[in-house]
Amino acid sequence: MSNILAGLFEHHSDYKKLESDLEDSGFQNSDYIIYLNSETSNIQYLASVAVKDNEQLDIARSIFSQNKVIKTYLFENMSIDQANYETIKKYIDARNRAEIHNSPDIKIKTSSDGMNSEVKF
Repeated sequence: MSNILAGLFEHHSDYKKLESDLEDSGFQNSDYIIYLNSETSNIQYLASVAVKDNEQLDIARSIFSQNKVIKTYLFENMSIDQANYETIKKYIDARNRAEIHNSPDIKIKTSSDGMNSEVKF
């Protein structure tokens, strides 16, 4: 079974160029899916590519990077037939909720040697 590399792309990235780059690199039309939102053209889009080994994974990641990918996700043991939009979106949402995000700088205020409950002699 193959793995799926999914990528979230900027809205001004050209999905036609992504398709062309994938096919020029040896991926077949049946090896990838590009999910477009038909309601508006100014929205990010998602793409999934079936990769069979680490070499194909590196090629797909490189192509994604060249096409202004925002974030990539690797789903192991998933075929392209299972990579419908709702399934991929559900897995991405679950991973994003589970991800530990950086917290802002936290300043810890410690007490000074002012008044305290100890009695000093």
